[in-house]
Amino acid sequence: MTTFDEREAAYEAKFVRDAEMEFLAQASRNKHIGFWAAALLGMTAEQAVRYAKDIIRIDLEEGGDAAVIAKLKADLGDLRPEDRIRQRMDEFLAEARERAHSGEIKTML
Repeated sequence: MTTFDEREAAYEAKFVRDAEMEFLAQASRNKHIGFWAAALLGMTAEQAVRYAKDIIRIDLEEGGDAAVIAKLKADLGDLRPEDRIRQRMDEFLAEARERAHSGEIKTML
């Protein structure tokens, strides 16, 4: 294998690893925003787990952040405005990225 081939393989491996870390961070963000909303809605622990999983599913199956925000806005109503929901999502994502890159996050749930 030439140096160029080795470098190309290393870049490809880094790209895959970065994509995996971002996926884990997004899933973690969704889990935490789901728990946050569940607490605001007064859900039990079991309900909160199901709700957080539903938020993760919505992100994956129904269109990403826009679908998650729409779901949270519909469920939270007047409890939290959209800008506050977006702010919390950004905060949870920043925290999740740090945990993913430190190796703290290894699975979605």
